[in-house]
Amino acid sequence: MRRNPRPLPNLCRNAMAYVLAGGRGSRLKDLTDGRAKPAVYFGGKSRIIDFALSNAINSGIRRISVATQYKQHSLLRHLQNGWNFLRPERNESFDILPASQRVSETQWYEGTADAVYQNIEIIAEHGVDHIVVLAGDHVYKMDYEIMLQEHVASGAEVTVGVIEVPRMEATGFGVMHVDERDRIIAFVEKPSDPPHIPGDPSQALASMGIYVFDTDVLFEHLERDAADDTSAHDFGKDIVPYIVANGHAQAHRFTASCVRADTEREAYWRDVGTVDAYWAANLDLCTIRPSLDLYDHAWPIWTYAEITPPAKFVHDEEGRRGQAVSSLVSGGCIVSGAELNTSLLFTNVHCHSFSRLRGCVVLPGVDVERDARLTNCVIDRDVRIPPGLVVGEDPERDAERFRRTENGICLITRAMIERLGG
Repeated sequence: MRRNPRPLPNLCRNAMAYVLAGGRGSRLKDLTDGRAKPAVYFGGKSRIIDFALSNAINSGIRRISVATQYKQHSLLRHLQNGWNFLRPERNESFDILPASQRVSETQWYEGTADAVYQNIEIIAEHGVDHIVVLAGDHVYKMDYEIMLQEHVASGAEVTVGVIEVPRMEATGFGVMHVDERDRIIAFVEKPSDPPHIPGDPSQALASMGIYVFDTDVLFEHLERDAADDTSAHDFGKDIVPYIVANGHAQAHRFTASCVRADTEREAYWRDVGTVDAYWAANLDLCTIRPSLDLYDHAWPIWTYAEITPPAKFVHDEEGRRGQAVSSLVSGGCIVSGAELNTSLLFTNVHCHSFSRLRGCVVLPGVDVERDARLTNCVIDRDVRIPPGLVVGEDPERDAERFRRTENGICLITRAMIERLGG
């Protein structure tokens, strides 16, 4: 595995990861009607939030807090089932911090900074030197220790994780304008003409939603911001721009701390915030050399490991053969005389005889009945696909029945099937 060597000492041992996991992720449409975006399934057995949490654990951080708000039941259950192994007697902690009106009986989390400010007392009890603020809705592998080392060496008030993107693709991000030493000299939110990297007019630096602070410095800025009635109480809109204008903000390039196995060609980071991006990122895992290696034992993605029997493939007759090509099939699945091609099945999916799936991301508990033909679909959990249903061959009919994207990906939910009378 290619990783940059760490300087010493290990700063993660006295740092806290504070994960912001309260967002809905409305661009994922019906997938987030009943769950927050960080709780959306990814990669066959994980949730999106598992990547930020796993990065923290693998980096050496043993104090973690997760702030939740929007439709949090699915997320809370996952965190309680899969992330309860940190032990206080080992100087470890795992705090789940739902919006609980600690500051005001009428006030929920009003922004990302407010989601930290309302829990200052809880954070202070841990006595950590640094806070690593993380978005809980991105897919990537990163060693936060390297970012912490860079933060301390620079003497910055805040260090912002950034990723290089083609300049005109940065219009949907917060963009950092930096000098030759990567000191941030301007922060621009979703600019029409993004500032370029010094010496490279084709690239820009987009914010990853990762911020490192000294704890006392963070508290000072949160207190100041909370007293400002004109503030949106958001890191990207308020805290970071204030520090850029009045102090020292530093950019940390993802390429310096990205964790890559030998098979991974790029510094992989994805905001799987649309149905198309979610579908593409999941199915990329089915390729021979995926951009994200989930088989990297040196940097595992921790999650709740549901107890399931092995996947099973049955029937071996012409036209009724249980088989999968270029696909990922999770535990508890039964492929009974069905054909899968370039598809990803989460746990406990049952595909019945003569059904065919191509380019499908199928969430847990789905039942695909006989003779169904599904192409380029994302199927939400616990959906029963009725016998003979055909999706992906008639765009106009698909759009009438399901949520079809401009790229032709169909999102299918249980409510949509029920409207068909399925």
